[in-house]
Amino acid sequence: MAYENIIFEKEDNIAVVTFNRPEAMNALNNQTRAEFGEAVREVEADDDIRVLILTGSGKAFVAGSDIKEFHATTPYAAHNIVRLGSIVEKLAKPVIAAVNGFCLGGGCEIAMGCDLIIASEKAKFGQPEINLGIIPGGGGTQRLQRLVGMCRAKELIFTGDIIRAEEAERIGLVNRVVAMDELMPTAREVAAKIAVKSPAALKLAKQAINKGAQMSLQDGLDYEYEMYALALSLEDKAEGVNAFLEKRAAKFVGR
Repeated sequence: MAYENIIFEKEDNIAVVTFNRPEAMNALNNQTRAEFGEAVREVEADDDIRVLILTGSGKAFVAGSDIKEFHATTPYAAHNIVRLGSIVEKLAKPVIAAVNGFCLGGGCEIAMGCDLIIASEKAKFGQPEINLGIIPGGGGTQRLQRLVGMCRAKELIFTGDIIRAEEAERIGLVNRVVAMDELMPTAREVAAKIAVKSPAALKLAKQAINKGAQMSLQDGLDYEYEMYALALSLEDKAEGVNAFLEKRAAKFVGR
């Protein structure tokens, strides 16, 4: 598919999707949402792609929703808006957010739906929806509190404050902060490290973590054991054990 508002690249086993409306700070309009959803489906369908990296062009990762379109959004229409954070969270493959700049509102919600967040020292995070007289609607109230705790989430959502990358790392919102010129090399390095692992085991691990987070501890432990039992039946498990015993690199096939 030809994209206008995103750039889709693939190199080896890694795909990179770049939000590309720099003149609008990569704000999410309807076309961008549709293109992003299609790109994620393309990643899902391509067995050669094992890790997805998301980033933005210009000074922003994604600076939120396009207010020009959002102005006309009605309560009914809101139910039909695709929650992009949920799309990446449900993707069976690992997703890394490489946050280069402003990561606000819907952009922050997308990043929080990813499995890892690597931020440049110039990145800024926030859920400023309260300043428009609304609340986060793409997962912000739920994912933020699970990442940084309820009290900190309430403070950020109630005040609409925007925080720097170092503070985001301190409170557990991002995995690490790097210099701007090291952002994509670092994201690719982490992606490459993950890409050589078993795709099937990564899928099971992601399911165990994400679904278990929504359960009680005991239910989560039980679900983890179900995923562990499935992992023991994989071809990749046999390959991993044999490779370890034979002192060679494993060649996982994803089954």
